[in-house]
Formats: sequence, structure tokens, C-alpha cells
Amino acid sequence: MKPAFSFPIRVYWEDTDAGGVVYHASYLRFLERARTEWLRALGAGQQELRERDDIVLVVRGMSLEFHKPARLDDVLQASVTLLERRRASLQFAQSITRGDEVLVEAKVRAACLVASSFKPRALPPWLFADNP
Repeated sequence: MKPAFSFPIRVYWEDTDAGGVVYHASYLRFLERARTEWLRALGAGQQELRERDDIVLVVRGMSLEFHKPARLDDVLQASVTLLERRRASLQFAQSITRGDEVLVEAKVRAACLVASSFKPRALPPWLFADNP
């Protein structure tokens, strides 16, 4: 298995509840940012995929395990590991860590759709290349 792609996240006031603890829905944004930056590291941003290939990658399913809370001003790492590539979908393992502590673990399946019709479409060949 390839090493995980990692993206730094700082917790801001807007990410927390009144007690300064990260609100559970904020973790979804952190995971999304990491997947977006993973894609950018492969050579294409979301808008470029849409304009160049008429495709979007959409979350089809997700499961999360919350282990420990993150707090205001924490510096976190959101990681992305590609587990599986199918003809028209990708499956990821993701985690959010603070130092050596695993705070959240997620499994995410993303489907490839035609942007103009939202119908399933095969992933472009370059996403099947052996990328880091």
C-alpha cells in the first residue's frame, strides 16, 4: 500500500462548538479538504476536472469512527490513502490525527459522474496511473 497523502489543518473558532471542541460536522470538511488536495497533488483540481473532463467526484458513502476530540487551535493532519480503484469509483481510508493520536478514522467511497448530467462515468485513465 502506498504511503498516505497528508494535509495540515488548523482548528479555527468556526470549527468548534461553544466549548471549543470541534463540532462533528467539521471533520467532514477536513476530510474533504484532504481529498481535494490529494487530487490536486495528482495534477488536477476539482474545477479543472469539471471543465476539462466534464466529471465530478461525489461522495457516495462514508463511515466515521470518532476516537478523541480536537480543540480550538489544534494543528491536525488529515490523511488520504487510496484503498481501491474501480471503473467508476474510488475508495479511501482517511484519518485525522494530532501528533501521534488518531482522532477520527473514515472510509469514503467516491463515485465518478458526468458533471453535466450526474450519470455514472468511468474514471479518466490518468487517475489509474501509478501516482504517489
